[in-house]
Amino acid sequence: MNRFSTILICLFSCFQNGVFAQEIDPDDSFTFELSLPNSINNKPYKTIMQGLVQSSAQYQYTLKNGLSFASGIHYTYFAINEFRVPSKVYGGIHTAAAYIKVGHEKFWSERFGTDFGLKMGYLQSYTVSDLLKTKGIPYNFIQGTYIEPCIGLVLTADVNCSYRLTIGYPIYGYGFTPWMIGVDSNIGYDPAEFSKPSSLLSVGFAYTFYFNGKKSVAED
Repeated sequence: MNRFSTILICLFSCFQNGVFAQEIDPDDSFTFELSLPNSINNKPYKTIMQGLVQSSAQYQYTLKNGLSFASGIHYTYFAINEFRVPSKVYGGIHTAAAYIKVGHEKFWSERFGTDFGLKMGYLQSYTVSDLLKTKGIPYNFIQGTYIEPCIGLVLTADVNCSYRLTIGYPIYGYGFTPWMIGVDSNIGYDPAEFSKPSSLLSVGFAYTFYFNGKKSVAED
């Protein structure tokens, strides 16, 4: 949690130098997000894989009524927990996705806004491990769908930029199995678990820049 505490301190320090008179007009914007993912749902995925990083970058356009449309890219890396398999295995899963998003963005005051949406797209996952390499397999490749309901709680720093707390629930269109990392057994898991989608809960922070051309007006 130390990284989140540092970001929070930086975020609120942006608001110490006065208040601006204009509120943000969402219009078109660019957002970069950095989150910490945690695997859920699929039991072997939750136990064996540890989420290290999730990031995304997107361009979004919001209409006057708040309806928003966006397109972007998504990335996660999950490392293998070598203590959760019969013998130590080192490696992880890289997942990259391209998506479109439909949502609703609204500023309720000069300081606070919300951004709700649903991301939908296509993903590719690459599993690499030392165990796979010993079997002559450079990596395991999987393709599937990508769906993510997401929420952004927005705090403005200027009429052209904001910071936000983000919460997402990415769902990958494939089930995780021990064979993906090179383990030739079910390690005691119920095979029914392997068919469950690999899903995760992510919490993080994001920075958004708004291309509306306005300048801030400071007040004493």
